Amino acid sequence: MRRREFIALIGGTASAWPLAVRAQQSARVWRIGWLLPGSGPGASTQGFLRGMRDRGYVEGQNLAVEYRWAANGDEQMADLAVDLVRKGVDLIVTAGTPATLAAKQATPTIPIVFAVAGAPVEKGLVDSLAHPGGNVTGFALIMDAVKALEILKEAAPRVSRVAFIYDPSTVPGGFEEGWLNRVRTRSRTLKVDLQPVIFQNPHEVDRVFAALPIGANALLIDNSATNALARRRICTLAGERGIPAVSTERAFADAGCLMSYGEDQLDMFRRAAGYVDRILKGAKPADLPVEQPTRFRLVLNLKTAKAIGLDIPPSLLARADEVIE
Repeated sequence: MRRREFIALIGGTASAWPLAVRAQQSARVWRIGWLLPGSGPGASTQGFLRGMRDRGYVEGQNLAVEYRWAANGDEQMADLAVDLVRKGVDLIVTAGTPATLAAKQATPTIPIVFAVAGAPVEKGLVDSLAHPGGNVTGFALIMDAVKALEILKEAAPRVSRVAFIYDPSTVPGGFEEGWLNRVRTRSRTLKVDLQPVIFQNPHEVDRVFAALPIGANALLIDNSATNALARRRICTLAGERGIPAVSTERAFADAGCLMSYGEDQLDMFRRAAGYVDRILKGAKPADLPVEQPTRFRLVLNLKTAKAIGLDIPPSLLARADEVIE
């Protein structure tokens, strides 16, 4: 073979390498485990998938999602997480403390990205925000329920005794007592008597409402999976009692509660796709700092306000990101 022909052959082969590599990469189907409370895909799922499509991952083509839903409560999480590990997924996406803890306990090696979780350091999900360590990273919620309560107090100044509905499984270990004390102390600055109400079974909403503290004239609803699963019934019963209810999660305002103020969780799910992309390309969860929210939204349900006879101050309406009428 002549020297010129040899060089041309080598050059042609070399130039084909990147194409072959790209073809091989595009042919791979990444398998993502999806471990969330609920009973099926919603806006959060669609937001994540949209974020993945923006980065070149299309479900049914180069992306397969193994969906696991804890429709009956957090007690299912451990078994569902183990099942995902058995399936050999490349990465697990979670939302909330119970799901993330279950995934972490199920595998020390498969990367885990939590799209939303409150106080991940205090709850033992990661070592620190800057250096998560291990195989877990994601996006932290601020967990500032009192800010939501402050806005509720602005809308309904006569609120004085508030039932705080929460699930202890979202505040494991010794974190619960200190967290509750902080929430109650800050509530006193608003001249509000906050009464914690434990709620762990989404099918027992009526029982919990029947046992609400005497004189409770408002609800503060923690952003837990249990509350989320029961949100429509919670909001319905609050409306029937004529009491305002607020949460940090906008799904409650959509379900008929008076308002929500908190992190834009749909945005957090979209951003989680960016971390998934980086990990699939070789980044280690331990090296990806836990990010905190940058967008917050105030949603007011004006239809509910009218139903319970509450006039929302014009100044508050002007600040709302969205008004449901």
